[in-house]
Amino acid sequence: MYAKLWRHKLAESWHRAWQTAVKRSGLLITITVAVLLLLIAVGVKERGRGNLTKLKTELGVPKPTSYRAVVIQPGGQDPVVLQHAQMADMESPEFISATLLPGRGMNLLQIQAYIPQKGIVNLLASPSLEDAAKQMTGEGKDASGLASLSTGGAIEAPWADRIWGMPLNDDTIATWQGHSLHLPAKGGISNGGLLLDRKADTVKTNVMPDGGQVQATYDAGDFDGHWISHTVITTTVQLNSRALEMNISAHNTGDEAEPVGIGWQPKFAILSGHRSQATLKLPNALRVEVSDRRDGIPTGKLLPVSGTAYDFTRVGGTRLGSLNLNDSFVQLKAGLLDNGPIVELRDPKSNYGLRITILSPTINAIHVNAPANDSFVSIDPQFNFDDPFGREWPNGEDTGMVVLQPGQTAQWKIRLEIFDLDTNAPQHM
Repeated sequence: MYAKLWRHKLAESWHRAWQTAVKRSGLLITITVAVLLLLIAVGVKERGRGNLTKLKTELGVPKPTSYRAVVIQPGGQDPVVLQHAQMADMESPEFISATLLPGRGMNLLQIQAYIPQKGIVNLLASPSLEDAAKQMTGEGKDASGLASLSTGGAIEAPWADRIWGMPLNDDTIATWQGHSLHLPAKGGISNGGLLLDRKADTVKTNVMPDGGQVQATYDAGDFDGHWISHTVITTTVQLNSRALEMNISAHNTGDEAEPVGIGWQPKFAILSGHRSQATLKLPNALRVEVSDRRDGIPTGKLLPVSGTAYDFTRVGGTRLGSLNLNDSFVQLKAGLLDNGPIVELRDPKSNYGLRITILSPTINAIHVNAPANDSFVSIDPQFNFDDPFGREWPNGEDTGMVVLQPGQTAQWKIRLEIFDLDTNAPQHM
């Protein structure tokens, strides 16, 4: 009993001594700080020897991961993505984003949209940005930027579609008002203009409340000696939830008159895969006759479409069925209450449609390419007919090339809309 009391008294005395000597004097804080400094010093020394990393490995601590940004630049310039913020519980189709390539003549590589029951989809039959960059090498099949014609939506200038001329080495020679135009060609055909692989001189973007806008300028000069005078091409694309608008201008800053044609060649995917069920509506127009459907060379004759397999003027459009289309329709006429000639592509199985409204009177032709064994439809609104300088055209036939005098500008403008087939199509704006 006395031993127990003695131990209790001794413990109380030790506790009082600890409080007096350590807590009140600050000795505990001093000791703690000293120990921490010693540990830090040892850590720094061992890190220099590499022992700290070894220790982390032994203890199972993962090494920090280094990330290297992968920059994908088709044509050597950054792509531009215009975006519209997706709203929750959307009940009708809306545009979400558009990806453009300033380094490739402002090719519109992809358009994304939200479609009820399908979610976010790609509207164009295009590869990914990474795969597009691999294809757009400027060599082999991509000489003169030709890969752009099968990827995304290429912008064509200073002419659209194809020119057949007199073959000479790797060129074809076309003539206009006494000028000889030496145009890069493949298989005797010069296709898609001279803007396909050109880099932008300036790019400006603008974020807007319901989307965005981008403008790219191409000071093309005489297109490396292939054209006349001096041309500046400016492309402006604006995206919002309801529409995508494209405005392309060609300005003659030189001292000679020049011919100019502009076009846009998007490949719209038939998302359902049911190509035969898709419907196409075209404005009233004439079809360009070709001598051989394999090469597509025009004969110079324009044919009415009424009562033929190429009549796509019916309200609501006509089913594509098994018809293999690779045809030009010219001398376009707008409907009575429309703002311009209208093209519509509908995919009933996916319950959506696309409408292109032509807003420039200088857009006088549409080329439609819809292979029977594929699930895309290419619709190319353009100024000019196929082979606009060809001798097959009768004297006095206006083949759509706009003649720009020094200082003059030509405008190409369209509006692309998306709509739901279950409800009435939106009013034309």
